[in-house]
Amino acid sequence: MRLLLIEDNDRLSEFLEKGLGDAGFAVDRAGTFTEAAAAFGASRFDAVILDLGLPDGDGLTLLKERRTAGDRTPVLILTARDGLSDRVGGLNAGADDYLAKPFAMEELVARVKALLRRPGAALGVQLTLGNICLDTAGPSFLIEGRTATLTRRELALMEILLRRPGKVVSRGAIEEGLYSFSDEVGSNALEVLVSRLRKKLGSLGADINLHTVRGVGYMVMDQAG
Repeated sequence: MRLLLIEDNDRLSEFLEKGLGDAGFAVDRAGTFTEAAAAFGASRFDAVILDLGLPDGDGLTLLKERRTAGDRTPVLILTARDGLSDRVGGLNAGADDYLAKPFAMEELVARVKALLRRPGAALGVQLTLGNICLDTAGPSFLIEGRTATLTRRELALMEILLRRPGKVVSRGAIEEGLYSFSDEVGSNALEVLVSRLRKKLGSLGADINLHTVRGVGYMVMDQAG
């Protein structure tokens, strides 16, 4: 899942990027109102974490503009403004959740995942195919009911493909879900990741096939299908 983090404090932004990255999210950072608006124009995000006190504008104004434009992306406000009127104002402006600073990283991650599990949002709880099951809330990956160890990127790739079983997912869509703007990605990084995951699935006894559709992308299928 890809998040847009809008926070002008560089130190806090770096801390949040690491914590959210460790939880399995690809994170793009924006430190100003202008950068955030440009990010919305450049990509699609599964959720947004929004600070209100931006140096060149107010976060609530940005939120209202996105909602007026029809953008329904889940937004969690993360701010030092913790008064009742602030919380009510943020929610009335279109925020889906509101968390005051200071906060615990575990709670922030849990709240983001809760937003993504809501009806119509991006995060289902369990994705199954053949003898495998990916619990996205954990996340955990099971083969024949036994826990299998995958890296964060391998889990993210499996999630992207398992959301469209039997369908080809384009290379561009996969890379957008796996990597943020700031990631340094080699030209063959995705191929290497797919090859490693394919070998690991085979060695662990997964009864699914990870197919390469040359020039297009990748897909997963149940071997029985």
